[in-house]
This record gives sequence, C-alpha cells and structure tokens, in this order.
Amino acid sequence: METRKKWLDAMLRIISPVFCALEKEELKKSIPLPFHEERAAFAPLEAFGRSLLGLAPWLEAEEPEGEEAGLQELWRERAVRCIDRATDPESADFMNFTEGAQPLVDAAFLCHALVRAPRKLAGALPENVRGNLCRALRSTRIITPGGNNWIFFSAMVEAGLFFLGEKDYDGTRIAYALRTFQDWYKGDGVYGDGPMFHWDYYNSFVIQPMYVDLMELFGDAREEYALMKERVYARASRYASVLERLIAPDGSYPVIGRSICYRFGAFQMLAQAALQHRLEPQVHPAQVRCALTAVMERCMAGKDMFDENGWLRPGVCGYQPELAEGYINTGSLYLCSAMFLPLGLPATDPFWADADEDWSSRKVWSGGHITIDHAID
Repeated sequence: METRKKWLDAMLRIISPVFCALEKEELKKSIPLPFHEERAAFAPLEAFGRSLLGLAPWLEAEEPEGEEAGLQELWRERAVRCIDRATDPESADFMNFTEGAQPLVDAAFLCHALVRAPRKLAGALPENVRGNLCRALRSTRIITPGGNNWIFFSAMVEAGLFFLGEKDYDGTRIAYALRTFQDWYKGDGVYGDGPMFHWDYYNSFVIQPMYVDLMELFGDAREEYALMKERVYARASRYASVLERLIAPDGSYPVIGRSICYRFGAFQMLAQAALQHRLEPQVHPAQVRCALTAVMERCMAGKDMFDENGWLRPGVCGYQPELAEGYINTGSLYLCSAMFLPLGLPATDPFWADADEDWSSRKVWSGGHITIDHAID
C-alpha cells in the first residue's frame, strides 16, 4: 500500500492550504495572487471547488485501513465545514457565485464533487448548509454559458440541485448539454469543444467526466438518454485508453493546448475510468496506477511547484509562469486534484492490489509487447 499512501500524501499536500485557510475563514486573505491579480474575485471558489472535485471520491470510500480511516474522518468533517464557510452569507469567506462568468465554472466543479460523494459529503450536510449551498447554486443561473464545454457547467449545477433534492432544478439545461454534445462528437472517442475540434485536454478536464456522470444520474430518465448512454460510456473508455498511451516511459506527456497548467488534471478521464471500472479490457488497472504515479512523480519533482507556504504555482514541471493564460490564477491550478479519483477505490481493488505493471509506452520502448491500438466507430 506504499503507492496508495504516496497518492494520498500528495493529494493532501496539494489541497491542504486551501482547506486549512477556508476552515478558518481566511482563504480570501490568504490565497496568493502573484499573477493575474485581476482574477482575485474568482480565486477562492476556483481553489475550493477544484480541490473538492478530486478529494470527494476518497471521502466516499468504504473502510480504509489503519491511519487512513482516522484521516478520512477528519477530512470529511473539514469538507462539510468548508462548504459551510463558502456558502454562508455571513462568513468572511462567502464566495462569489454571481459576479463575472467564472463562478459558473467552479460552482459546477463543486457540484461534481457532491455527485462523487453522495453519502459522506452531499448526504452529510446539515440542513442550514444545504439550504445556503442551494441558494448559492441557484444564483449562478444569471450567468449565460458559452457555446462550448461551458454548457456542461450549467448542466452540472442543475444536476447538483437535483442531487440535493431540489424540485426546481432545470432539466432543460441538462438536456441541452446531453443532446448538443452528440452533435459535436468528432469520432474515435473525442468531442469538439463546441463545433470545432481543439488539440487540448478539455475532453478530460471537463467534457467526458461530466458527460459520463450526468448520464449516470439521468441516463434512465428518458428514452433518448438511454439510447445515448452506452455511446457516451464507450467513447469515454476509448478516450481513457488514448490518455494512457500519451504517458511517456518517464511519466511526461504532450504539453499541448490551453490550460496546461492544470498539470495532471489532464488525466481526469483516465482516473475516472479506473474509479468506475470502465477501462477497456486491454488497459489493466495496475498499468494505469503505475502510469499515473509516474506522471505525478514527474510533475512534482519539478523545482518550485509550491511556494514557501505550500500553495501551487503555475507550470507543468516546476514554476513556469509563462504557461498560464490570462484566465488562470492560483485557484485555477487546483484542478490537478482530479487525478486522485482512484483513491475512492478500496485498497483491495485491483487498481491498488495488483502487482506493478508497465504502461503501454514503457512496454513498447523497452522492447515489450502490447495490443495493437484501434479506433471505435
């Protein structure tokens, strides 16, 4: 279980500054903004929603062993307190859900976290906290999403309201996202980000993880969704296989497209496929574990990934501020937490329990053997 502990230690090291500050109602004044300071109004919700996104499956995990069990209980309680601080209008850290367009994005990541932890997070909220959260989520409806991956943000916020038992959730926004992306499918497991195809990781940052989980929630609600569901799942599994093959023998991966500063968040869909047991048969859980561990270690070995107080700094391998687009601030960087989703699997799951296995590129470039790659219809 050394690798699992390594993952857990890495995740908690990354997200601890966010949660510790928010728990004390000091996130707004503590989060450093050494670049793109004009994005300060969005940074707290970005940092919190994105950190919770990756943490949530571990909060939901059943019966961890030994020291991990006590740590998990502490973080479950901390997560609930932080949602309270973020959504209570009287809190010093009450977050911005309405000003500008960005809050829609991170309200959606917050909702995705709730969907990933139905019992130990969503189901553990006291009534007053649930009420404040629902009011905050409803307030984002004034934000109009663009004609791209943003329509999933509107859909996920409404899914969050549905998940929290609110009867006034807007099913139209969910239906619009589910239907529209069927028209934006480009083939072989990849969707356009809007009508156009982009060489980036947004199929993994947003599109496919949200599409799969929305189908999990609503796929049986209408006949048209049921017809889409298996296609959505098959495309996500194929895309996860592509992501696995993009990981080089040394744990590096192509630095391509925008938002590359989200680091190993680029592998969210591979991590989610492992969590949900949706890997294609030729992609074994142990090789995914080893591949993602290599990515994590490669990125975290970079110099100055963290500042002197433990906050993330922009870059892929260390501190590379030139890679941060104008919409990125310190809070944005916490989408890297999405790689840690398999911590939601028990230690006995093959993902953790099976013997180490080289991933595809490492097998090939050491003279080993793999299955011939294939496209899907």
